[in-house]
Amino acid sequence: MTTTTLNQLFKNSYTRYAARPALGWKTGGAYQYITYAELDQRVRNLALGLIALGVQPGDRVALLSENRWEWAVSDLAILRAGAATTPLYSTLPAKQVEDIVRDAGARVLIVSDAEQFAKALEVKAELPAIEKVLVMADEVSLGDGEFDWALRWREVLEGGAARLDEIPELERRAEAVQPDDLASLIYTSGTTGEPKGAMLTHNNFASNAVASGRALAVTPDDAFQSFLPLAHVFERLCGHYLPLTEGASIGYTESMRTLQLNLSEIKPTVLLGVPRIWELLMAGIQAKGRRLKGLKRAAFDKALEVGMRVGKARLAGKQPSLLDKAALGLLDKKVLSEIRHALGGRLRLCASGSAALPPAVGEFFFSLGIVLVEGFGLTETSPVICMSRPPVPRIGTVGTCIDGVEVRIAADGEILSRGPNVMKGYWNKPEATTEAIDADGWFHTGDIGVIERDGSLRIADRKKNILVLANGKNVAPTLVETTLLRSAFIAQIVVFGDQQSALSALIVPNSAALREWAQTHGLGAATDAELCNAPEVTRLIRGELERTSGDLADYEHVKRFKLLPMEFTIEAGELTPTMKIKRKVVAEKFAAELAAMAD
Repeated sequence: MTTTTLNQLFKNSYTRYAARPALGWKTGGAYQYITYAELDQRVRNLALGLIALGVQPGDRVALLSENRWEWAVSDLAILRAGAATTPLYSTLPAKQVEDIVRDAGARVLIVSDAEQFAKALEVKAELPAIEKVLVMADEVSLGDGEFDWALRWREVLEGGAARLDEIPELERRAEAVQPDDLASLIYTSGTTGEPKGAMLTHNNFASNAVASGRALAVTPDDAFQSFLPLAHVFERLCGHYLPLTEGASIGYTESMRTLQLNLSEIKPTVLLGVPRIWELLMAGIQAKGRRLKGLKRAAFDKALEVGMRVGKARLAGKQPSLLDKAALGLLDKKVLSEIRHALGGRLRLCASGSAALPPAVGEFFFSLGIVLVEGFGLTETSPVICMSRPPVPRIGTVGTCIDGVEVRIAADGEILSRGPNVMKGYWNKPEATTEAIDADGWFHTGDIGVIERDGSLRIADRKKNILVLANGKNVAPTLVETTLLRSAFIAQIVVFGDQQSALSALIVPNSAALREWAQTHGLGAATDAELCNAPEVTRLIRGELERTSGDLADYEHVKRFKLLPMEFTIEAGELTPTMKIKRKVVAEKFAAELAAMAD
């Protein structure tokens, strides 16, 4: 593949799609968009402002912010100035911000609002290398001159606009960036162990954006809705660089609480999410259907039933029956189209990443007439390695390699990958780099998988997650969990059992489904905690485990479980910012419950 830089890709986009909408955000009760030409101007001005602050080629600039248009402009300006972005999750506590910024050696820190500026205030004395802190939100107080290192982001932007005579020098600097130059230091989320800074180059990202855009057939007519954290490599590449490479637009969700509302306003054609998001959307649709009465409830149930039959036939490469096709045509107009309308009405494609997608979830959305593809990759691979393809994805697999990327399976079952997307290495960690990337350029992903006959990759689990039972049998807990999540009564599940005679699990019931069941079984007045301790609910969940375990080997069946009334959350530290379970944290937090289920 031809090597290039992000600066070159975006220069092409600013010119080719100058009049098209680029970034949109809600202001005054409605979404407004700036064009690619206007985006180019803002990026240029901020880049000039950063250079005026002393930012040099190769410098790292840290970016601590939730998703917003200023994040996108900041990142693109940092790149144009020849520097590299170190993104930080807005949910990180001050101490972790301090550790990452220090390790990255950043000279400038950009923050979004008062909450993030407070973190900067807390750690600034410990970070003498930070010369300036830029604050995006104008309403944040910067003190009465006591913080001479704090500047308003807007003023730096406007200051750059007054330095137009320096544009030729800025362009020379941007063009001097080479494909192998550092574009970003992204620190792994650290579900276990010490976070490491993955060094991702311009060509790592550029090659991945072009190949992923081709796989998903993205066009300038597509509209993306951004809500996953831009600090995560999945959203960074697929929800930021990819659409901007292809001339598509990006609308920023106000917050996770307004996701549903913003769907109706942005009306995206492409939506990215993690499995937990799709599970929640599916549960919400099902719950809404259960609240319907009479003929409307009957039509809803029939539409899902017929849609599932037709969908499964098509996913299997078969033709649905003529009767089902005719019934679906009628039911789609009356029921399924209304469900799609609630999701914005224009979705042509959804993509899931970051963790394993339960097959039942993919089948559910396909039955609604919404294509949900699944991809696989890691921070260290920029991130996409494989992706299932529209219009008929291979449910249960992560598809085939994108252009330019290779995959093979090592003798122990580990997935290895090689290509232009593989990172340069870990920042200041040569030994860890050598351990991760072998002499032939193969990156050791740490995941276990198999390649199907058609070339599709099927993921079993993380190598470090594999459980070894007392009888010596190996169990991939993620496979068990995604299988059991087929139950409408299970919202979250974490499977354990290393060195035990049988598997055990911590289960969070689906509150809405359980409460509806409770109303018809004499438990309507019970609290969530009381339901989790009720013998009737224990029998219900045990039955669900048995019903959904048909495809699992006997030793993969969960024999013991504990019901928990509260969901695992990011705020409680049990989930990563992309909603992956932190197994170690959960195991420590619920050690007593696990001990009670042990042999």
